[in-house]
Amino acid sequence: MPPRRIPSPLHACSGHWRVTWSWGLPPAGVDTIWPGAEAAVSEVRSLLRRFFGADAQYPVCFGNNATDALNTLIQGLTGPGDHVVSTCLEHNSVLRPLHHLRARGRIEFDLAGFDTNGFVDPDDIAALLRTNTRLVVINHASNALGTVQPVAAIGEICRSRGVPLILDISQSTGIIPIEMKKWQISGLAFTGHKSLLGPSGIGGLIVHPDLPIQSTRFGGTGIDSENLFHTRDFPYRLEAGALNLLGILALGESLSYLQTPEAQEYRIREMALTQKLRDGLLATDGINLYAAHSMANHLPLIACNIRGHIPADVGAILDGDFNIAVRTGLHCAPLVHARLGTVPNGAIRFSPGIYNRETDIDAAIHAMSIIAQNA
Repeated sequence: MPPRRIPSPLHACSGHWRVTWSWGLPPAGVDTIWPGAEAAVSEVRSLLRRFFGADAQYPVCFGNNATDALNTLIQGLTGPGDHVVSTCLEHNSVLRPLHHLRARGRIEFDLAGFDTNGFVDPDDIAALLRTNTRLVVINHASNALGTVQPVAAIGEICRSRGVPLILDISQSTGIIPIEMKKWQISGLAFTGHKSLLGPSGIGGLIVHPDLPIQSTRFGGTGIDSENLFHTRDFPYRLEAGALNLLGILALGESLSYLQTPEAQEYRIREMALTQKLRDGLLATDGINLYAAHSMANHLPLIACNIRGHIPADVGAILDGDFNIAVRTGLHCAPLVHARLGTVPNGAIRFSPGIYNRETDIDAAIHAMSIIAQNA
């Protein structure tokens, strides 16, 4: 029987990712990834290293999203009796793994607070470190408040104490340049579906080559198949099963786009629109803004409430009456809202994007003022 003509999974991709038709079976030693696909995936790994300021030897391991990556990092770096330091600004993607492990008696952890402007003091992180602190894990920017943390200073403290720093860059990546090596970061967790402009279902982690992270999942890797134990080789050590090839390649295209002058101009405009929104809401009676004293060290994001209104109700009015989309509630960051005093209803979050214009901001300010007048 003649060999079956097999289309590469990358055949439909455009540009330099295009791979020609393959015939027959894959070469010996490669079970699940075609040679052309392997080369394309490796190129995206290289793009990510450069994009995040990591050296060429830093392993890049793909997963489903940042939550997946954070679970891998936290569980792969801790053991019984270990201590972890984090903050009250964290998303549940950090808080829930920490609480899960503590409830099972595996770790202890402490959380640093944040000030009224939404920032963590690096000295507060230093004060929580113990002799058995295994890692510090924080977000670069709060998804609820938009504040960008002083990670370079925190990284220097962690380096001086010999404690790995894990950084969740879900919110900041694609908006703020990331300097993994310069900031003394031992591990990054990223997702593609936010400001990296990639599809959902793709993310991963980048780690310092000396970080002693252990595998937490085991299975097929496409290499070393005769070994009944999962390989210790990176990146496959932290990748079990078939990769999301289409997601990886789409992410690669997004990374290339984000480095164009056009994309950089979009980011500048996003912050200008956010400043305009902040000023307009601040000048409107009846509106409380959170951690928006200044737009310095801040993402294009505004959290606020209208006094006398439940955030979910405001969101429904904005959507139904004004065709304006916002996110309301606790934003998967319950400790942020506990600190703000906005539990259980949370807040309203505006997130200007690359397709918004000044007229959209004017409409949002106008709508909020009308709702506030009827409080």
